[in-house]
Amino acid sequence: MRAYELMIILNAGVEESDVSTRVEQVSENISAHGGEVKAEDRWGKRRFAYEINHQHEGYYLVLEFVTETREMETMERLLRLADDVVRHKLIRLPDDEAARRGLLGDDAPLAAAG
Repeated sequence: MRAYELMIILNAGVEESDVSTRVEQVSENISAHGGEVKAEDRWGKRRFAYEINHQHEGYYLVLEFVTETREMETMERLLRLADDVVRHKLIRLPDDEAARRGLLGDDAPLAAAG
């Protein structure tokens, strides 16, 4: 299993129902590829450090998930084409960090004592 963290920044004017819809779409895409969303963290509206697409703030959302597949292009394409997504960033978590966060469960490698 591989662990990932996905941050999505949505338009600031997005409704809570639209946020839930976007989370459902991403979760369905992850499930379709044999994965599972382990954590969802809605940060809410935050001000940008600089203007992006004539906007000064956005709605931040972070998902942590695990999946067997290495192919994330379908989900990345879905997010690139979505009108309500300002930015997104997908990173693969190192195994030790994923284990520290409890994402890998029983499959997690044991951390070296020291």
